[in-house]
Amino acid sequence: MHAMHIGRLAAQAEVSVDTVRYYERADLLPAPVRSASGYRTYPPSAVGRLRFIRRAKDLGFSLEEIRGLLAVSDGRDADVGAIRGIAAQRLADLDARLAELTRLRDALRGLVDACPGHGDPRDCPILNAFESAGDAR
Repeated sequence: MHAMHIGRLAAQAEVSVDTVRYYERADLLPAPVRSASGYRTYPPSAVGRLRFIRRAKDLGFSLEEIRGLLAVSDGRDADVGAIRGIAAQRLADLDARLAELTRLRDALRGLVDACPGHGDPRDCPILNAFESAGDAR
C-alpha cells in the first residue's frame, strides 16, 4: 500500500476527515507530508494508528491516556507496566460509573413501579420525587 490522501485514509480507518485533522492537531497522528500539489499524504501506518485511537476512545480512554498508550506502542517509553496501570484506572472508572448507573436505574425503577400511570398528577410519585429533590437543596 502506498501513501494516501486524507479521504482515503479516513475511509480505511473508518473515521471522518475532520477526525483525522483533529487527531493531527492533538499530536496523536504525525503531521502528514505535503505532496508537490499541496495535498496531505499519509503513510499506510496511519490507518492502524487511527484504528488504535478509535478503539481506545471506544473503551473510554481520554486523549491524554491514548497519548501515553501510543508512546509505549511507538517504543518511546519502555514501561509496558504503564499500559496495565492506565487500563486498570480506566476499568476502575468504568466500575464506578456502572455502580452509579445501577443506583440511578434502581431508583428510577422504584419510581416507575410506584406510579399507577393514572390519576391526579399531584399524586404522581415520579413528579413528587422530582419536586422533593429540589427541596433538599
